[in-house]
Amino acid sequence: MKKEFYDAIVVGSGVAGSIAVKELTEKGMSVILLEAGPFLGEKDFNVTPGRHEKVKKIDALARFKIAVTGQPLQARATYMSNEYRHLFVNDWQNPYTTPKGQYFLWIRGRQLGGRLHTYGRVLQRMSDYDFKAASLDGYGQNWPISYEELDPWYSRIEEFLGVYGIEENIPNLPDGKFVQTPILTKPEKAFKAKVESLWPERKVTSWRFSAPNLKRIPIGVQAAIDTGLLELRTDAIAKNIDVDPISGKATGVTFVDRLTKQEHTVRAGMVMLCASAIESVRLLLNSRSPRHPEGIGNSKGLLGRYFLEQTPSLIAGSVPDSLGWEYDKTIPQDPFCRPAGGIVIPRFQNIGSNTTKEFIRGFAFQGVIGRGYVSPDSPSQFGLMGFGEMLARPENRITLNPRKKDAWGIPAPHIDCSFGENDLIVMKAQLRTIKEMVSECNYKVDFAGTALGLENARNAMPDETFLMKTIFRLSFKKSVGLGAAIHESGGARMGDNPSTSVLNSFNQCWDVSNVFVTDGACFVTSGTVGPTLTMMAITARACDYAAEQYKKGQL
Repeated sequence: MKKEFYDAIVVGSGVAGSIAVKELTEKGMSVILLEAGPFLGEKDFNVTPGRHEKVKKIDALARFKIAVTGQPLQARATYMSNEYRHLFVNDWQNPYTTPKGQYFLWIRGRQLGGRLHTYGRVLQRMSDYDFKAASLDGYGQNWPISYEELDPWYSRIEEFLGVYGIEENIPNLPDGKFVQTPILTKPEKAFKAKVESLWPERKVTSWRFSAPNLKRIPIGVQAAIDTGLLELRTDAIAKNIDVDPISGKATGVTFVDRLTKQEHTVRAGMVMLCASAIESVRLLLNSRSPRHPEGIGNSKGLLGRYFLEQTPSLIAGSVPDSLGWEYDKTIPQDPFCRPAGGIVIPRFQNIGSNTTKEFIRGFAFQGVIGRGYVSPDSPSQFGLMGFGEMLARPENRITLNPRKKDAWGIPAPHIDCSFGENDLIVMKAQLRTIKEMVSECNYKVDFAGTALGLENARNAMPDETFLMKTIFRLSFKKSVGLGAAIHESGGARMGDNPSTSVLNSFNQCWDVSNVFVTDGACFVTSGTVGPTLTMMAITARACDYAAEQYKKGQL
């Protein structure tokens, strides 16, 4: 039976939201979870026998059909296919805008679990080279927390999910609580040996990644359900946070039913936003009232500013002295998703004594060598993606476009984001660096490029048909454009000072004490690792604080 009042409302059921409902309910709080998309379970993940034993090609016809039937932007996701398309939004129903001449690729999933169903399950820790970067190079603002403060929360999440990895003692990629060491393929081992012998500062290690969730319901959500204190409401599109006209504090959330388009309101003592960086900022901006005329958290005009992504690059080809492919059978694999596992080259620039005057911060790489299916007598394949740190700048921001609304009448987000001078230098350097490494290993490059476009476009994808090569060349720049890293963050950053930040060190909104934001919107810097584990750890830490303050009546 539905309650009239809850202790907490959590908006979003993905990376952050699934952890938030677990942590809050396990502390005895009654919680309602609002998820904009439908409920998904095991029945929604049909597995085709021999799925991984198929050569991956550019299926341009399938992508074209996906694009013209409602998903022209989502069709650019590297792993999009007919089997996956139900895990991505309909772009026609969920529009967004950018300034004229700008481009941003926003890959989204609206369903129970959000992008937990499509990310690679890679879980890496950030370090004080991220949290205290401003103290090291003088640019920007430090996070209001340190690695030492987040360390126990990282461990809590890793132990809950079960993370595979190997201890390497790399200062800027701290080791975690690993349950087992995954394999490296033979060509990955050879690559590691070659690179580390030529460049000792460049470490090649295994992915750190979680076990698959074959039940499909996020395990954090399931843990919350098991407490008996969670009410799950899917197909509930949050429209705005309601506030008390006298105190200015949040009283609940108004949402639109995805199917009926009817509005409903739920009431609670606190609200925790976990909807993704852009969506949470959008919701705060749309929560205007006489007490918060520019939206909740925007009294200093900072909400939406310092939006972040990472600088993407991509290189792929073959390994002439290695044949076939390898599948890691020592760990659980997900028969629906692409196999987990591969290599990571953590950022090695501007770390300790290894500094460069060319740019500040740096870049990292993640990818696979010898894992993509090919016939046993064919050369092994490789693919490596670069992730450079994008510097925080106030002009990169999220606003609302009142002239463009989604299918439920809610103003669409307007994404104004572009590369700065340092970002461009980093992106070019990261492609130059990975080309240098694969060249030393005598790899054959099929294509290489960044968000700026393909290098040597005429020679790209030499084994494809003329039509496929043409489609690939024309679409590459946008498919690997700004946003393709799918690591967007910032827009409601944390800080020690309400005049320079939206949230305090516990993700609590300075302007409204019973509103918390724990997804990527709270990030101060983008770093060069995937943000997933940090979002989860920050969420667990914020929930611990929020629950304690709520029980004391101090929110």
